[in-house]
Amino acid sequence: MPHARSLYGTALRLTRNPQDAEDLLQETLLRAYRGFASYRPGTNVRAWLFTILHRVRTDVLRKRGRSPQTTELADDGPAVNPEHESRLTAGNEDVQRALAEVPEVFRSALVLRDIEEFSYEEIAGILGVPVGTVMSRIHRGRAHLRRLLAGRTP
Repeated sequence: MPHARSLYGTALRLTRNPQDAEDLLQETLLRAYRGFASYRPGTNVRAWLFTILHRVRTDVLRKRGRSPQTTELADDGPAVNPEHESRLTAGNEDVQRALAEVPEVFRSALVLRDIEEFSYEEIAGILGVPVGTVMSRIHRGRAHLRRLLAGRTP
């Protein structure tokens, strides 16, 4: 339960709907409770919960007959300097609105990295993709977000 608020925030960013986020959180916590015997003490419980959240979200999308689609961006733009890679703040409405428009595969990686502060390796484990893919998705997602915030179409 100590991670419920963080899980809900991520679920809300992924679903963009409070009711769907609550359903996603409830199903995540239910699966965590049922599968607690599979949790290995001493490992990162937060990453374990976010892995469950991501898998529940994937299951929901599959049931609806949709799956996240990868979007190719025409121009990724220049790399961002580390000092400019500031974390996305929850209070910034423009950023939140633009983040909601970022394609889901990129948004998931951005939320886990820039808001939830997971490492690339942890994100790779949560999403079930290689670390290089995580890095690419974060880079492309940030480029997409930059364009949206600058008022240009991606």
